[in-house]
Amino acid sequence: MAVESAAVTDTQLMGEVSAASVEAFAELYDRYCDRAYRVAFSVCRDDGCAQDAVQEAFLSVWNSRSSYRAQQGTVAAWLLTVARHRAIDLARRDAKHRRRANEDALDRLRAPDEVCEDAIKREEADRLKASLALLPDAQQEVITLAFYGQLSHTEIATRIGLPPGTVKGRMRLGLQKLRASIEQTAT
Repeated sequence: MAVESAAVTDTQLMGEVSAASVEAFAELYDRYCDRAYRVAFSVCRDDGCAQDAVQEAFLSVWNSRSSYRAQQGTVAAWLLTVARHRAIDLARRDAKHRRRANEDALDRLRAPDEVCEDAIKREEADRLKASLALLPDAQQEVITLAFYGQLSHTEIATRIGLPPGTVKGRMRLGLQKLRASIEQTAT
């Protein structure tokens, strides 16, 4: 940016962000990350969840940068609203998982004779995680979001800004590589 960052208004900065200026986006992040975190934390009441919400909010702002309209409100209001909505989404998802975990807590308790089975399952899970870590980042990301994040192909595509077909292709290739890796270690 040619102008001093303190002299640039939020609207001017957002104009540069809309033109895909990474430097302007970094400045926007520096200006609002703390406030966005406070908004997210007030919703989530969890540091990790709030950090995730802020990260997702700024990613969403970058991906939808051309949709900002100054006549509809300030940059701060728009950005902090996005952060609040992301925090609400994450808090709801986490609450649903926690509630399900509490309901299933008794079902997860194992009898003493099942300890061996648990150890085998843990070993298999460790092998799966090691195989997953060997995949290219793009394939690892979609598989992780699908299986650990429990997101659909469409939700993954929306979240990472890719066409659903690309997500499905990455998923298919990654799963093929995982299967081959697991079969190789099993022999």
